[in-house]
Amino acid sequence: MKEKNLWSYYNENVVEAGIDEAGRGCLAGPVVAAAVILPKDYKHSLLNDSKQLTKKQRIRLRKEIETDALAYHVAQASEAEIDEINISKASFLAMHRAVDALLVKPEHLLVDGNRFVTYPLIPHTCIVKGDEKFLSIAAASILAKTYRDDLMEKLGLEFPYYKWHENAGYPTTHHRNAIMQYGLTPYHRTSFKCIKY
Repeated sequence: MKEKNLWSYYNENVVEAGIDEAGRGCLAGPVVAAAVILPKDYKHSLLNDSKQLTKKQRIRLRKEIETDALAYHVAQASEAEIDEINISKASFLAMHRAVDALLVKPEHLLVDGNRFVTYPLIPHTCIVKGDEKFLSIAAASILAKTYRDDLMEKLGLEFPYYKWHENAGYPTTHHRNAIMQYGLTPYHRTSFKCIKY
């Protein structure tokens, strides 16, 4: 385990849930968030920010996190919700939904990033690059990304021209060109100004 990857923000007696999202910068698909509560003094030599891991490592870690976590949940906000309320609010909505469904109630939330909408009756701390610093946030980042990648791969079977199994809906050159050639699908976020009709 990297020295900077910590288990607890305050102390070992506080039940903390790490929270992170995936898909914020995508042109298509929902934004997905995960909340994870790890056991006291949890350690793992590989657990880190999902972006710094290979796909094989993320898949392995997802199984271990789901087995080892005291509680976890993955939730999402749809493309329609993103278009209606904007991506920032939709990301927070997905995060709140993930916390809502935890079977263990956390006493403190560790949120990746620098902004968050306060969850009722539970204090939170925002941590920039938190997925590189706290194990519970790293675990949440892995669950959010792997769940979303799986979802985009399934949605891509309906619309193979966009290669979502490769780009997960992010604005790659191929994805942009496919939008220009084939137009938008029901899964595209029409409110994003970078989408060209």
